[in-house]
Amino acid sequence: MATAGIQLHSACRVRREGFGLLFYDSRGPRLLFAATGDLLPEDYFETARTRDELPEGLSDGQKMSLMRFVNQLLEKGFLREQ
Repeated sequence: MATAGIQLHSACRVRREGFGLLFYDSRGPRLLFAATGDLLPEDYFETARTRDELPEGLSDGQKMSLMRFVNQLLEKGFLREQ
């Protein structure tokens, strides 16, 4: 059985800001300010990825932080599982 992928919800958009990423959910509307710095590009979740698929070159601490962040995005509905 293939692992389910995660992807940005079709009602959500992401924009790069000085602090990191701004997530906008048009169903709410709701905003999420994410102090990710340059760890993730704004188009990172436009393609389906596994939960633990993260950019190369991250420290273990950065990976753990981003994995918690991905879980928060899923819980808040900005990302969806396929």
